[in-house]
Amino acid sequence: MPLQYHRRVAIDPGGAVTFNLASAWEAVSDAIPDEDALICGDARVSWGELDDRAARIAAALGAAGLGIADNVGLCLYNGNEYLEAQFGAMKRRCSPFNVNYRYTAAELGDLLVGADTRAVFYSADLVERFEEVRGSLDQVALFVQVGGGDVPDWAVDYASLLAAHDPAARVDRSPDDLWILFTGGTTGSPKGVMWPHGSLVGTMDRTFDSMRLALPTDLGEVVDRVHEIRARGFVTRQLAAAPLMHGTAGIAALGTLVQGGAVLTLPGRHFDADALWRMVERHRATHLTVVGDAFCRPMLTALDDAARRGEPFDLSSVFLIMSSGVMWSAPVKAGLLEHNPQMRLLDSLGSSEGAGFANKLESDSGATSTARFQLGPNTRVLAEDGHDVEPGSGERGRLALAGPLPIGYYKDPAKSAETWPVIDGRRYSIPGDWATVEADGSIVLLGRGSVCINTGGEKVYPEEVEEALKLHPGVVDATVVGVPDERWGQAVTALVELAPGTSVDDADLGTTVRQNLADYKAPKHIVRVPRLQRSPNGKSDYRWALTTAKEQLGIVEAAR
Repeated sequence: MPLQYHRRVAIDPGGAVTFNLASAWEAVSDAIPDEDALICGDARVSWGELDDRAARIAAALGAAGLGIADNVGLCLYNGNEYLEAQFGAMKRRCSPFNVNYRYTAAELGDLLVGADTRAVFYSADLVERFEEVRGSLDQVALFVQVGGGDVPDWAVDYASLLAAHDPAARVDRSPDDLWILFTGGTTGSPKGVMWPHGSLVGTMDRTFDSMRLALPTDLGEVVDRVHEIRARGFVTRQLAAAPLMHGTAGIAALGTLVQGGAVLTLPGRHFDADALWRMVERHRATHLTVVGDAFCRPMLTALDDAARRGEPFDLSSVFLIMSSGVMWSAPVKAGLLEHNPQMRLLDSLGSSEGAGFANKLESDSGATSTARFQLGPNTRVLAEDGHDVEPGSGERGRLALAGPLPIGYYKDPAKSAETWPVIDGRRYSIPGDWATVEADGSIVLLGRGSVCINTGGEKVYPEEVEEALKLHPGVVDATVVGVPDERWGQAVTALVELAPGTSVDDADLGTTVRQNLADYKAPKHIVRVPRLQRSPNGKSDYRWALTTAKEQLGIVEAAR
């Protein structure tokens, strides 16, 4: 059972947080019941309404037989229902987890079975996929369809579920209750990262520090912080541009709600930069959560186009844009700051397995950088033999983070021990990101070792080549993989998406890379594609890229 596995894994004492997120949000709803909590398009949910709706969901889960540590899947697009269902699961002391809405029926089935799913909330658009796999999901006691439409007899309509149940009574809860974040699985099978509520709150210290507030450690302090923020005349309004199923927006939303703020989402199924800026203006968003250039390039284009029309968007409410998960290029950062020099850009280096490895806070459009960060207070860079990398040595090492951490991967203690080892008596998260340490102590991120290319004995990290390629004005986007090569073992291969009407030859692209990186890192093959495929959270889909590159280059590997 999930609870049994949970309890026999030692939790890292990363902080002194003593409250559960659901209990914290109940306290906030009591303090400011009439204030906005959730906004999606024209749909607004107050804090009092959020608590009521989540309590009805908790009652429905209880009626279906769910209890402590039962897992509840959220296969939902961004919207108020995502956060309502998540809150409802937490009220019942269940463990909500994210489900990628782009998964095929087979991928959905594998994940939901492997996650021991007891209930699942899914968007109406996805009903056919669930119809295909529900026969293999005997352990699921409740399917809830969100968004109306024709509801099959094996599921219940979301609005009907709310109407059919009275709010559940509040219960005592533990900071050890779980929130599970499944990794994207772009380079392997998804893994469920088990975050105790207390550790999640412990990762929010930088968010509170940016507002010159101490991190709350008990329920009384949560309410004190909410009143203190309002006494200053400031209310946090996070516009979650990236999917809530991704850690960047999802974890940030948890922190926004702990502050008594409001989480804003876009109602469309596809990212619309113009709609984003209109929502910023309409609802006075204070900070945006994005995932690198996949979001920020179209956002910058929309700002530039509006300025050229003489109808610039009003960005005066925005004090912060935060990105995590992928590289965020310096030219795009600079362009955004030119439209609002008063805001700051937080480029955060984190992963599903740990938050706060390193960061870079930038506010000067003339001094932006790509993939260069300042280490967090609990972060080390460890060489392969375990020693700390010496600043300025040029040696590569893996990032290691201590502090508030997850307790491991769901049902995978062996992989958990590998990713969260104990070093010098302290538990660390080492998900596999490689970096070098500069003489000034800053780090240069190289990329994830799982997609590292070994070419002629040299290691090449795809992300650094991708960023070098994107410095060429004709390149809109790039993904780099290693294809099989008889001479080199693997050949660095770039899939590039060019700007419309642009023609760039291979030699020119190679020159752009060599101006910034060593010769051996320059692509040996260039594959042009109409559009690069990325996951909804903006991360490169390396499996798709490798398959596409081999097909375009006519590479056929011998069967093993």
